[in-house]
Amino acid sequence: MTGLRVVADKDTGVAVVTLDRPHRLNAVDLPMRDELIACWQELRFDDSVRAVVLTGAGDRAFCTGLDRDAEVPQPNSPYMTDDPLLRVGPKSNDLWKPVVAAVNGMACGGAFYLLGESDFLIADPAATFFDPHTTYGMVSAYESVLMAQLMPHGEAARTALMGTAERLGAERAHAIGLVTELTSPGGALAAATAAAEVIAGYPPEGVQGTVRALWAAKEVAVQRGFAQAPHLVALGNLPAERQAELFRSRQSGFRLR
Repeated sequence: MTGLRVVADKDTGVAVVTLDRPHRLNAVDLPMRDELIACWQELRFDDSVRAVVLTGAGDRAFCTGLDRDAEVPQPNSPYMTDDPLLRVGPKSNDLWKPVVAAVNGMACGGAFYLLGESDFLIADPAATFFDPHTTYGMVSAYESVLMAQLMPHGEAARTALMGTAERLGAERAHAIGLVTELTSPGGALAAATAAAEVIAGYPPEGVQGTVRALWAAKEVAVQRGFAQAPHLVALGNLPAERQAELFRSRQSGFRLR
């Protein structure tokens, strides 16, 4: 694997999946997308793995979404638009083993596909969350649907609508319940692994049934939101060249909340 690192501890039953493109702030290109899908599929069949930790390499970013240099081929039809990250998460690949996200640094945009399908989040104090879509003339559709399941509506709306002008800091994310534990600096991965080890020590049938039940509680809302997403993206996204112009022209200043 070139963009993904998977280390499984057979003694504890925990696999640590690391997004391993720190030179690109762990942005997901299409090969990494395919590796993630293959990873979740493989973990479904590995009975020695009973819980998963998902994190990003380095201390600058958990993940910054889709790599802007990725070439995403599209059918020449508005009725068959392909979202490149739609199946990048564990639930989308029918994996019902618990996934704990250890968030370090920036988590933005397409990272929400992964965070939205994790079971809970543990964060470093330097973690920040933001959604750049609106700033660059894009609709935040799939990402907003998923984050609305993890955050109060007003917080999800503010994060999506404010774009790059504002970042949700780790303390605020913890206060609103997006993050379940705020660790000491550099401690997110260790804390997430410790939690995963506890869960992996329980009978897997009960754990996996609980994961499935928790997802079922929000599954209908996600499915209905996703059904609208392709049309909203097709109607609301600016042409790619205009998005690129906005990306080049916008300043990087932001306000931390």
